[in-house]
Amino acid sequence: MTTNREPDGLAELLPQWHRLRDAEQGEPLRALLAVIAEQVDRVRDGVAQQYDDWFVETAAEWVLPYLGDLVGYRPLPGYERVLATGLRDGGLPDSSRRRLAQALAPRRDVAATVGNRRRKGTLALLEELSEEVAGWPARAVEFSRLVAHQQPVRLYGAATEAADARRRGRGRLVDVRDGAALDLAGGPFCTLPRSVDVRRANSAHSQGSCSPAGVGLFVWRLKPYPVTRAPAYCLDRARNLYTFSILGNDTPLVTRPEPEPSATHLATVDNVPALITRRLLHDRLADYYGPGKSFVIRRDDEDHPVPLADIVVADLTGWRYRPRRGQIAVDPELGRIAFGTRSAPRQGIWVDYHYGFGDDLGGGEYHREPVTPPDAAVYRVGPDAPFRRIMEAYAAWQHDRRSGRCGPDGVIEIVHSGAYQEQLDFDLEPGDRLQLRAAEGTRPVIRLLDWYSNRPDALNVRAVADGCAPGERPRMVLDGLLVTGRGVNVTGPLGSLVLRHCTLVPGWSLEPECHPVSPEEPSLVLDRTTACVEIDRTILGTIEVLGDEVGTDPLPIHLRDSILDATGTDRAALSAPDCRHAHAQLSAHRTTVLGEVHVHAVRIAENSLFTGLVRVARRQVGCVRFSYLPPGSRTPRRHRCPPDPAGPGGEASRIRPLLRGERYGSPWYGQLAAGCPEEIARGAEDGAELGAYHDLYLPQRTDSLRARLAEYTPAGTEAGIVFVT
Repeated sequence: MTTNREPDGLAELLPQWHRLRDAEQGEPLRALLAVIAEQVDRVRDGVAQQYDDWFVETAAEWVLPYLGDLVGYRPLPGYERVLATGLRDGGLPDSSRRRLAQALAPRRDVAATVGNRRRKGTLALLEELSEEVAGWPARAVEFSRLVAHQQPVRLYGAATEAADARRRGRGRLVDVRDGAALDLAGGPFCTLPRSVDVRRANSAHSQGSCSPAGVGLFVWRLKPYPVTRAPAYCLDRARNLYTFSILGNDTPLVTRPEPEPSATHLATVDNVPALITRRLLHDRLADYYGPGKSFVIRRDDEDHPVPLADIVVADLTGWRYRPRRGQIAVDPELGRIAFGTRSAPRQGIWVDYHYGFGDDLGGGEYHREPVTPPDAAVYRVGPDAPFRRIMEAYAAWQHDRRSGRCGPDGVIEIVHSGAYQEQLDFDLEPGDRLQLRAAEGTRPVIRLLDWYSNRPDALNVRAVADGCAPGERPRMVLDGLLVTGRGVNVTGPLGSLVLRHCTLVPGWSLEPECHPVSPEEPSLVLDRTTACVEIDRTILGTIEVLGDEVGTDPLPIHLRDSILDATGTDRAALSAPDCRHAHAQLSAHRTTVLGEVHVHAVRIAENSLFTGLVRVARRQVGCVRFSYLPPGSRTPRRHRCPPDPAGPGGEASRIRPLLRGERYGSPWYGQLAAGCPEEIARGAEDGAELGAYHDLYLPQRTDSLRARLAEYTPAGTEAGIVFVT
């Protein structure tokens, strides 16, 4: 939105006598001229933008379809709906509207229209279309080259040697001794001939896998996320067994994609975020291990990595394989590490690796745009920072605050992706505004251990501001952190608590198979507090609310683009103790709730997915719109929420959410499965899916890619999309 650069510019042009008379009457003329100055600034910005709108690289989003129309560009399906509703007047936030506009009218797609027509029908173009239109790396495969052919005897020796070898390759039997080829069978890099599949490659009912006239576009929807200089998790007392994940769960390693060298280059396994298999790592260990590559292992505080000659690839299922002395066994499919006998590191190991996930959600090293108040005092924590521990930085901020050396805003920034094991107790006084955050490009882990035997060991945020005015109540912000071992306890008259891009591990900790260690323990306890809780792009476990239901107002809780996980649909995700109604007012926007909700009131819930029952005490206020609610839920008035209570009897059994992963720690955590009903997969107000991955706009991207494939696929062939991840 345009900002007013000179609100008093016109008022300063008036004679002094008019300004004095205007000040005596409350400055109504000055206010009128400020409004006019704002409109003048808008006109100036529009004139300045006109020149930029001539070029597709700098044009505004709404100009792109008009530029595309000059070269015959066909808008993608659904863009007319965006123009009809308007990008400014819709119910979605600004960030969601921008992502929707980019998904339906991508700038690169418009700019490459003329060049794509010249390359129509090539496999490299289909891969580029996937990246330009949908933002997914892809590999195009011509199925006709994989169809097995019976070779007539009369053709042998009748053609060239190359053609003869190619025909023999199509008709040969599978060599069961070729383990490398068998490991790729059925995938995007398969080279084995297969019998013909009469189903069409682009069939909406039953997609064919190897049709004679089909082309398969294999796409990867999971993104690779790096973890840098992080400690591995030790599983045994002998310090021989480790996992790449600091939480102790199995994490499949993902390839760090390399850019393709040219526009005509077909994607290989090095150019996509593919899962690293054991055989692939064994055959190409030097391509995946080392600084700047897919993963690195360091031991005993050494700067240089473990030598490549010491790495062996093994199947560590059940930890049955034991490497020799001096060797380090790595299982990329499980994310496990095993040291040989009497070769365990004395001071631990540190790893760099890549894992796959659906979106920028929870704690991670992705771009977060942290906000620093102008007058805030920043205290950095890390190995090479002024402070080594979080509580040391907190004590320094408290000392500076009381001595008057800094203002009420304080920022404790962790600049290293390590594990911080200490008891965290933050006591905030009136006016305090404290922010504990991760630096850009880091993912610090806060491990809350069992320090005391007579009291909980959670991350405690206490407000000691009894009797202060509401405007002076302290505030606390947690940004970019991963908290494991315990939860977060909030007590006292706090003004607000903000959780942004954080992960409070559901169930406190994870077992190797991603099962929670303490599934019934809450991740966030709001104990007799007045805090307004704001949770944005965060993964957390159960929220438990304790408070005075008679003398206080319901606690406002806002969930946006987050996953609230109770580790089971039959457990309470938001409630008071003993599954009573929490004295809170819930607002949920584009949120996935895995579990039941027992709350006093729901102010609004939109574009959200509730897998457990929702029971609201006060149903006269609030609204639930464009959200899935299980049958039997008691909510305020609903608007287009499947399944319809007044619909057919079989609708409730048909419309049920299907999730590919329900356990935190898996790459597909919280994502909808392929067979999920359309009412959920496209049930949002803008046609996107319900839940935390709404802003990915997967249905719109899929439709857009199918439309472009139909436009650029040669006549007589059909192209189908195959989702690898």
